[in-house]
Amino acid sequence: MHRNSIFSPVVHIIRRALKFLLTKPVTWIANRVSSAPVKDNVMKALTNLYNETIAEPGKKGELFPFDPSSQSLIIFSDEHKGTRNGSDDFAVCEKNYLAALDYYNDRNFYYINLGDCEELWENTIFGLMKHNEHVFEKEKLFVRRKAYFKIFGNHDLFWDNDPLASLYLKKMYDEAVKIYTCMVLRLSFPGSNHIDIFCTHGHQGDAQSDGNAFSKWFVSYVWGPLQSLLEINTNTPSNNDNLKTLHNLYMYNWSAAQDNVILITGHTHQPVFRSLTHLERLYLNLEEAQSKSDKDAIAKIEAEIPRRKKEYDFVNNSFQHMKPSYFNSGCCCFDDGTITGIEIADGFIRLIKWSYVNNIPARIVAEETSLAGLADTISHFHVNA
Repeated sequence: MHRNSIFSPVVHIIRRALKFLLTKPVTWIANRVSSAPVKDNVMKALTNLYNETIAEPGKKGELFPFDPSSQSLIIFSDEHKGTRNGSDDFAVCEKNYLAALDYYNDRNFYYINLGDCEELWENTIFGLMKHNEHVFEKEKLFVRRKAYFKIFGNHDLFWDNDPLASLYLKKMYDEAVKIYTCMVLRLSFPGSNHIDIFCTHGHQGDAQSDGNAFSKWFVSYVWGPLQSLLEINTNTPSNNDNLKTLHNLYMYNWSAAQDNVILITGHTHQPVFRSLTHLERLYLNLEEAQSKSDKDAIAKIEAEIPRRKKEYDFVNNSFQHMKPSYFNSGCCCFDDGTITGIEIADGFIRLIKWSYVNNIPARIVAEETSLAGLADTISHFHVNA
């Protein structure tokens, strides 16, 4: 009999016993160092990070001059790459992700990987490296062209914390890869001021992920491994609608208060385009259809709204009048295999998704708008107090 088969029942019994004994106290401790984001903390953290990057490029993030007429960029986030076990949410999305990387590399896009790229709360770095070699090979295509920017999130704080992180990255990509907290793309348009696109993961203001050294250490080396061992999951922004609402709202509030700044984050796993979720966009489209007495459009939208409400039923009371300054890339771990991202190309910014159509990965443009038009709207937009 194989040795592992002898010990498996014993390991299972020990795991169950530890789960019974430790779940409540560990969850209590986690809740003490992690709570819903505090608005003042979010606003302060984003302001400090943005200002530091503008003042000292290269320290925490890069200030990258970007020409939207000749350069192209794709932003994906929240792949949560795992080890292809039963809890690996990325596994079903892998083919779409690889097809997308081929598409964008062939067209010389830059690639910002906007955090939570690897699921390092539940897996070891060794397991991830072993089971994702072919994925890193695709990402390596961008690295070789000096077109890859890797930003850390809360589930891969490891890249920012571990003293050996640079060695693992070099092993994965065959050359040194710098880890960033953010990127600021500076876009200039004829006859107007520049617009900054501020890209960061979006966990700023979360005490568990963006707090002091102890809380970061606790997440990386205690809470993550315990979550995996005990098979428990507390209310994190990626799976709790209330926290999604707060994170998206606070991120929007920050972006709306800035001059000539667009904010792009991930973290919540919920795509946002021009500050609106899909549900809010449907309500806006419904109002337009009703004003035109377009019965077919009204019927189609009213049929879709209940389906979207099952996913996410919060609607901002001011959705008709929001400054179009906040975008969210969504994630690369939807359970139907779909991945979403933010694409900047051909003078447009787009919310795109890659989905299986007849089991073949297909690129779909969900929404798009002119960058020049967006920049003009933002520069002249006045937020009501």
